[in-house]
Amino acid sequence: MRYAHEVGKVRTAERALMARLPEGTLMQRAAAGLASVCARVLPAVYGSRVVLLIGGGDNGGDALYAGAGLARRGARVQAVQAGTTIHEAGLAALRAAGGRLLDGGEEPAIAAADLIIDGLTGIGGTGGLREPHARYAALASRSSGIVVACDVPSGVDASTGRVEGTAVHADVTVTFGTHKPGLLIDPGASYCGVVELVDIGLGADLPDPDVVAALPADVQPPEPGAESDKYRRGVVGILAGGDAFTGAAVLCTGGAVHGGAGMVRFASVARPVELVRHRWPEAVTTVIEPGRHNGKVLERIGRVQTWVVGPGLGTGDAAESLLEAALTTDLPVLVDADGLTVLSHRRDLLRRAAPTVLTPHAGELSRLIAADREDIEAARLDHVRRAAAELSATVLLKGSTTLVAEADRPVRVNPTGTPRLATAGTGDVLSGLIGALLAGGLPALEAAASGAYLHGLAARLAAAPAPGPEAPISACDVIDALPAAFRGVA
Repeated sequence: MRYAHEVGKVRTAERALMARLPEGTLMQRAAAGLASVCARVLPAVYGSRVVLLIGGGDNGGDALYAGAGLARRGARVQAVQAGTTIHEAGLAALRAAGGRLLDGGEEPAIAAADLIIDGLTGIGGTGGLREPHARYAALASRSSGIVVACDVPSGVDASTGRVEGTAVHADVTVTFGTHKPGLLIDPGASYCGVVELVDIGLGADLPDPDVVAALPADVQPPEPGAESDKYRRGVVGILAGGDAFTGAAVLCTGGAVHGGAGMVRFASVARPVELVRHRWPEAVTTVIEPGRHNGKVLERIGRVQTWVVGPGLGTGDAAESLLEAALTTDLPVLVDADGLTVLSHRRDLLRRAAPTVLTPHAGELSRLIAADREDIEAARLDHVRRAAAELSATVLLKGSTTLVAEADRPVRVNPTGTPRLATAGTGDVLSGLIGALLAGGLPALEAAASGAYLHGLAARLAAAPAPGPEAPISACDVIDALPAAFRGVA
């Protein structure tokens, strides 16, 4: 796992470590790591033109010391002072190594630089950048040189990923001690480029993380054993599709079939059942007559370990009655799409003891928790946490960064997402996939996070099955690539 900690916890850990170390040791460790990464990304250090953008905080000191290290290796290093104060010892080290502080001509120097180190603000920076910081951030982002951010790109909120106004677009972000949530969560993550973690010795002083992102070895789908049969592997029941939206039924079922379910039981009105039988003959199907239903309708479908409800189901009385029937069982239930719309005016159905997984995009979540969609997109971490606590559910917030939250647990960030998933039907596939993982016995948080990881990985494999540019993909392509995604984490 990659672990991320919010700024307050990082500061507390830094203070505890600094109390045990000689003064300045922590900054020297950070600067050495920063200089090492900068030297690695430059074609050659000797003779390269390096510009340091320096604010008044410790990150400015880190950048100055790193610049001094590059200057000693022959780089031509110039510093641009943005604030009213500067780290005096760092500036002295830069000058002693042959670097200099610019007094005019900053714009052409930034434009001509081979490498720019962003030390304008640190992890404590919040809100939009003020002048002249915003102007220097914009100049760096437009330059042709390699931009390396120190700890976090200036203008990105390190704890949340918020970006208000101008921010530095980095090619590489060198962060110290631990990842910060804003480096993993959009919109901030999109400003970071490649993130490099430098160990400065904080490990023993850090508490439990606020956010975690999985590595391939952390994703462990249920594996069938020697005694497995289709029932032990997990039976997922799907209530999806209708006369208006038949494709959602086929796609959701496909996600479950290729997601490792031992058996898929699908139920709907006649037309989607006919299509599911044709495309997925291994699914066991039941035709439900149109109209409202009581809880006994589920008995006709057969025994399952998990219910998936909502994709293409509609939002009328019939859909509401099916959702109510599933949520009044003692089984895990995943609710998606139309089911979420129904829940937005039937939140009373969420008062249950069994696990509930909700998989909204920002628009659907806005209806569930009465929040503005734009506010959710700007502060995804805050809103997914709020939703998990308020709805007493595991909430998977889809989007450019998919987040999975449960109350009082670190939020899971999915690292495999791709814009190629922004196409109709991929969410239906994800619902079926997570349903299969739930039926296979994974806890709700693990099933949702693992499903998001495998779903994103499948999309990437479908878009680029061989070296070369990515190709457009469809939801069916994602289904077809799921077996390869499972092999990718084995």
